[in-house]
Amino acid sequence: MSTRSTTAVSPGTETSTDVESAFARWLTPLVTPDDTDRRADGSVSLRQFGYVRMLTCASGPLRLVRAPRPAAPGKEEAVALLVPRVGTVRLVQDGRGASVVPGESALIDLRRAFTVEHEGAARTLFLRLPLHALHVPSVPLRSLTARALLPPAGSGAVLPALLRHLETSAPRVSAPLGERLGGLVTDLVAGLVEDLAEDTEGPPEDDRHPLVVTIRQYIDRHLGDPELSADLIAAAHLISVRYLHRLFEAEGVTVGRLIQRQRVERCAGELARRGRSSPSIAVVAARWGFRSPAHFSRAFKSVYGHPPQQWRRMAMSGTADAPRARV
Repeated sequence: MSTRSTTAVSPGTETSTDVESAFARWLTPLVTPDDTDRRADGSVSLRQFGYVRMLTCASGPLRLVRAPRPAAPGKEEAVALLVPRVGTVRLVQDGRGASVVPGESALIDLRRAFTVEHEGAARTLFLRLPLHALHVPSVPLRSLTARALLPPAGSGAVLPALLRHLETSAPRVSAPLGERLGGLVTDLVAGLVEDLAEDTEGPPEDDRHPLVVTIRQYIDRHLGDPELSADLIAAAHLISVRYLHRLFEAEGVTVGRLIQRQRVERCAGELARRGRSSPSIAVVAARWGFRSPAHFSRAFKSVYGHPPQQWRRMAMSGTADAPRARV
């Protein structure tokens, strides 16, 4: 565990090795982790450009959560532009999730609940801008949060170059110049939001609730985790278990049934593969999150009508049914 401290590096610059506390003070109030051993090791630096705050975070595994509650009275309403420099950052907000990589950016509305996390070492830039300075209505802003954004052609293309300049030359920028640069950053972000909001107008491609699509993707990525459950999924997406089940009523399948069905289908795909050395049924079952061979056998038979060992022999001989389409 690193030593927690805040140090003034140069005029207008602060650094802290207490990552969560730094974000809570400089970005927005966060949910404090209950387990102090899970606190992120790393550092956060703050540089002020007028009313724009630039936070540069370099850390190992990190998870930042803003609770679904309004900001304290007197707190300035603000948004953040997230810009990964090293590593992939996962952002969830407004029923959507996005994996943001270097070369992309993403918007966070700091007034509402969100989760930002990465599993390994990463370096990420956060630009905190007051909402009133952007002059952007809430509706187009909400359509762009938690989306991986590429700068459009035109003035928006200037923003990445300006941010690079600010990162490298921040300690040498005077306060008056920094204030003007902060205003320029704000204008460019406002233009980016306006341009991208126009691109997102139009009817949705899918009648599904966008959060259902996000949750299905989450389930796909975590099928091998034996702990995957409705409780875990709801917590990861900052919703209640009751609301999660309500979302899936229109899908015609429960969350638990969906998880089991997809696990069985992944197992069936592996069991049907021909090769010199095929993994055992127990190994395949464990790989896809089944806790016991007996549980796996019952689940498999409920989908394919045969125990996995018999179905595997049939698959090898070409007499087994192909894996069914997912629900």
